[in-house]
Amino acid sequence: MIIRNPILRGFNPDPSIVRVGEDYYIATSTFEWYPGVQIHHSRDLVNWKLLTRPLNRSSQLNMLGAPDSCGVWAPCLTFADYTDVKRYGRTTVGGASGASLRDFHNYLVTSSRVDGEWSDPVCLNSSGFDPSLFHDDDGRKYLLNMLWDHRPGNNRFAGIVLQQYSVAERKLIGERVNIFKGTALGFTEAPHLYRRGGWYYLITAEGGTGWGHAVTMARSRNLTGPYELHPDTCILSARHRPDVALQRAGHADLVETPAGDTYMVYLCGRPLRNRGRCTLGRETAIQKMAWDADGWLRTLDGQGIPTTETPAPSECESLLSPALSSIPNGGEGGGGLGKEVLTHRSHSSCRYEFDSPQLPIDFQWLRTPWPEELFSLAARPGFLRLFGRESIGSQFKQSLVARRQQSHCFSASTVIEFEPEHFQQGAGLVCYYNSAKFHYLHLSHDETIGKHLRVMTCTPDSPQADAFTPPIPISSGKPVQLRVEVDYERLRFAYRVAGVDQDWHWLPQQFDASILSDEATAPGQPNFTGAFVGVACQDTAGTARTADFDFFEYQERDYCAELPPH
Repeated sequence: MIIRNPILRGFNPDPSIVRVGEDYYIATSTFEWYPGVQIHHSRDLVNWKLLTRPLNRSSQLNMLGAPDSCGVWAPCLTFADYTDVKRYGRTTVGGASGASLRDFHNYLVTSSRVDGEWSDPVCLNSSGFDPSLFHDDDGRKYLLNMLWDHRPGNNRFAGIVLQQYSVAERKLIGERVNIFKGTALGFTEAPHLYRRGGWYYLITAEGGTGWGHAVTMARSRNLTGPYELHPDTCILSARHRPDVALQRAGHADLVETPAGDTYMVYLCGRPLRNRGRCTLGRETAIQKMAWDADGWLRTLDGQGIPTTETPAPSECESLLSPALSSIPNGGEGGGGLGKEVLTHRSHSSCRYEFDSPQLPIDFQWLRTPWPEELFSLAARPGFLRLFGRESIGSQFKQSLVARRQQSHCFSASTVIEFEPEHFQQGAGLVCYYNSAKFHYLHLSHDETIGKHLRVMTCTPDSPQADAFTPPIPISSGKPVQLRVEVDYERLRFAYRVAGVDQDWHWLPQQFDASILSDEATAPGQPNFTGAFVGVACQDTAGTARTADFDFFEYQERDYCAELPPH
């Protein structure tokens, strides 16, 4: 039996994994998307369901004004003393002009249940990012994080620091110690510490989260070092293997099964073959590892490269599928445990009818802990109502609700009821990466054409930042169905008006879906998320014009060489 990678498709970076009994949980970063931190659940390391996003109220997380790709970075999930413990970092781009001064605030929240209510945050420190809590065998606890050094001429990624955490005082105590200054690969971050066979094992990410990414390991008999490097330095990387399917591999964490097998989760990217861009963002993969006779961890074949397949735990054959279906608020990706499920992943297809007063768990919004200011599922039952707020590039109140793109080829559609009164009101279907990268098929109005449909494209790597297609007149007072078809880098839009059109009208333009990626960027900008598809509404006049969406459909599929006829 095998596991197919990636196990968490689409934007799911910086995985942290923990096992509690027979249950496995992975926490991943969400950056500016709300609620904060995704936690997936599995009983077998094969089938995963989105369980919860625990940072869901203003006392825990308020990201209004946070720039793109800031917000919540690199959560770390551990279990100790019958309490789930999570550390997460919040960051801004810069505290002053330039890139050297930055603010990194690290917090701790706890819960007695992973799917329960999590505590308000305890501030830990601000010395760097990627916090990780280590529970030593003697009961003491230590916080690790990378150390940021802004001083000119110094290495900004200055190493991994460790400091004791007092549970009673709810704060760090004692002196911080730099236990590992990294290797020549640089960009030393993402620390996790483990105790095994009388050794302390430290793994870090190095080389940056792009094509040079790697997992580095070191060990010491003493907690504070000195740490000796793994004989191979990197235990996993694709930095010298452009031929492998999973690129950018790094930022790893380890877990041990009840049978004693060791698995490593790590982030990866699947670039478009003829663009070299990862529109699905940084995803989560898993790989079975082995401890050699010399006490060092290696991949099963010893090559240290990421693989699209890895052996599943032997004990998963005895698990039953109801264990997964019993988890509340489950998302996609479950199913029974058979050979077919373990060796093949079918395309996901979801139609969201918006019949519940709660937003489907697959969807998120941006930055604000007050979603009632952006949308409602109760104002008109059976519809998602968006309240027109600020522009689609706003870092404050933006009415945009979207779900992750999780396949290189997919279709999405919705029906909108929207009657704009002037050019400052717009609503529609959006393929979105961030405020500088999107394709937006939207309805608006002007005094000459009246109600019309057009596409606004925002590109980060062209002389003209935004571009508009010619407006298409649309009948007033009728619902409009909007549709997008994405095949790798090719993106096409279509529409039809209810009661007027039987067939779809395809816009003649072909759009570049590859701009919805980390790699498409202006120099110096942070890009750490992934492509989303969803709906949006703006009213920059400040009158909160509403748009109603009857459903949203998302369907993954095989590549289509030609546009579908209907």
